[in-house]
Amino acid sequence: MEDSASTKLLDWYDTHARTLPWRSPPGVQRPFDRNWPYRVWLSEVMLQQTTVAAVIPYFETFIRRWPDVEALASAPEEDVMAAWAGLGYYSRARNLVACAREVAAKGGFPETEAELLQLPGLGAYTAAAVAAIAFGQRAVVVDANVERVVARLFAIAEPLPAARKRIRECADQITPDTRSGDFAQAMMDLGATICTSRDPKCLLCPLTGNCAARAGGDPASFPVKAPKKARPERHGTAYWIVQGREVWLVRRPGKGMLGGMRSLPDDSWSARKNGHGTAPIAGAWRSGGVVQHGFTHFSLHLSVALYDGQTPLSALDDADGEWWPLDRLDDAGLPTVFAKAARLALAQLV
Repeated sequence: MEDSASTKLLDWYDTHARTLPWRSPPGVQRPFDRNWPYRVWLSEVMLQQTTVAAVIPYFETFIRRWPDVEALASAPEEDVMAAWAGLGYYSRARNLVACAREVAAKGGFPETEAELLQLPGLGAYTAAAVAAIAFGQRAVVVDANVERVVARLFAIAEPLPAARKRIRECADQITPDTRSGDFAQAMMDLGATICTSRDPKCLLCPLTGNCAARAGGDPASFPVKAPKKARPERHGTAYWIVQGREVWLVRRPGKGMLGGMRSLPDDSWSARKNGHGTAPIAGAWRSGGVVQHGFTHFSLHLSVALYDGQTPLSALDDADGEWWPLDRLDDAGLPTVFAKAARLALAQLV
């Protein structure tokens, strides 16, 4: 299947490739553009578990603000975290800074998949993608779109995640020795636009004649997925404390959920337990409503408590936090769940 599938797919990609701000046109390598690996790496980190549409404005903002890896390496981590706010999976942002600093110290990105794997935050997928797309190395690149395309091409009936080893083996079989970066992006585009999760557009697919799942009559049934486990529900409280036209924000611990991000104070809820319900200062509190937010492994019901007490707010002077102007709250880079809570509280100040 290798020559037939890869040739057909690359021919299709030459005509139908998506135009994206981090891509070269099909067939074009950029060996003399020293910032090209940086752009490829940045986009691939952002695209992990995030849609292209969501990533484009963040990518363009980062490139304007930090146009090369040296600029990003020199940036304060809190500025990068704030710029990342809303993209989710915030450990990616912390790893982004750590990786940029190591790459800058090395004088640039290494070119091989094995060397790229040694950088902070680069897993097998990202290392393979950067090696193939930025440096033209033959590497087997398997993201969720590629996983779906390959599972259908070979009608792999073993359920995920156990099927991933077989899927990677099959992807290796059809990855060409040349243009492997274009091939990887072609597979991604095919999965995103043609071989979609629901209602695959098989009549438009360049690989219809190669597809075992299509021949079997039910391509949408692949990849086979294990039954989903119910996500646990957690309950917590975020505390809204306003003084004049400023709100009290805290910095979350560097490690753990939403690590290093500014946030409203809360009652230590986590993926494993509910919050303890104890407010950061004594006094009267009133309900400001509830926001709901879905994390990967749990859903959160976050109550918003508004401070109505008389305790002098100088009691917070020795606490680990800062007063932040309400009219600049968007610049604080609050994670999405706390941005939701802040919007709910702000609506009650009008």
